[in-house]
Amino acid sequence: MKLSSEELEILKIIEENHKVPVETIALMAMTSEETIQNTIKKLEDEKIIMSYPTLIDWTKVEGQENIVAMIDVKVTPKRGVGFDEVAERIYRFPEVSSLYLMSGAYDLSITIEGKTMNQIAAFVSEKLSTIENVVSTTTHFMLKKYKHDGVIFDSGADDKDRRMVVSP
Repeated sequence: MKLSSEELEILKIIEENHKVPVETIALMAMTSEETIQNTIKKLEDEKIIMSYPTLIDWTKVEGQENIVAMIDVKVTPKRGVGFDEVAERIYRFPEVSSLYLMSGAYDLSITIEGKTMNQIAAFVSEKLSTIENVVSTTTHFMLKKYKHDGVIFDSGADDKDRRMVVSP
């Protein structure tokens, strides 16, 4: 779908911060609040705006920590459907939080979450590796999250700007 420059501007504002009030977006886009509301509704209906994220640092909530694993998967594509059929089988598992078709040594990149390493190991050995066309997997465990979706996690005791000063 081809979008107008106004619609693109609204999308960029919302993508940066989905909590910006409609009044503020209207001022930024130099249009009416009604136009903003109608445009957002249209973009939601068209599934261009898929959802609104809430980013939570679960490591700070006692008893709620999850282990996150990134799994690289080598797949033999199926004639006529390529990688889509096997990708659909994989993304239907509730443990899978993201799935991407990649270029390079592996075909698919999966992110999953579990309470224990054994739970993740069971997912790989009992669910993922048993899928027809899955040739091999490589599992990487996330040890620490520094930045996610543009948000810096635990940047230290102070929020001082640590960028190097560059002057002419």
